[in-house]
Amino acid sequence: MQTVSEFFYYISIVVIGLLPIANPFSTAPVFLAVTSELNTESKYKLLKLTCIYMFSILIIFLLAGALILSFFGISVSALRIAGGLIITVLGFRMLFPESKKEEEKVQIYTYEQAKGLAFTPLAMPMLSGPGSIAVIISMAAQISEGDNILLRLGGYAVVGLGILITVLICWFVLRSSTKIIKILGPTGIDALTRIMGFILICIGVEFTASGIQGFF
Repeated sequence: MQTVSEFFYYISIVVIGLLPIANPFSTAPVFLAVTSELNTESKYKLLKLTCIYMFSILIIFLLAGALILSFFGISVSALRIAGGLIITVLGFRMLFPESKKEEEKVQIYTYEQAKGLAFTPLAMPMLSGPGSIAVIISMAAQISEGDNILLRLGGYAVVGLGILITVLICWFVLRSSTKIIKILGPTGIDALTRIMGFILICIGVEFTASGIQGFF
């Protein structure tokens, strides 16, 4: 029973670490904008492709994260500090957003025109950007430090499930984006983004502090 509870606990840690960075609520207005002229079927196809890209990007960095660190000779402590700083900067940008000028809207009428947007900007960098990648590589580095191969496999499975759950949450939020935008409104979206920004700052500070501690 204790093992099962720990399993779900660690999965929840992965989700809590990724979800504020992915922040599908802030991506919802962009998704609605680029799919405004598409029919419902095309919108869902684009959303499915976006989530596949998001999952693939994060899984690749999970599996190759330790190799990347080893190849460039980067220590786990240095990665934690760098990742913490990136996450903190992203958090400050969300907490104190810059005023944006209204950009000319690009009209997209077919799925073929829109599917190129599934990878960028929707999957990368909005849902799986530098912050999410830094978190995943840090987790991969911690897993690689384990001596027992079974523990390593278990660690990869836990993080992989956490990524999958995060992707599914993002899929649900974006699928329901029209209703969510209507319920929250611009003010609600802004408030939620700022709250997630504050959470990101806390996570970033924790990452940076643990990295500094690791050097000593």
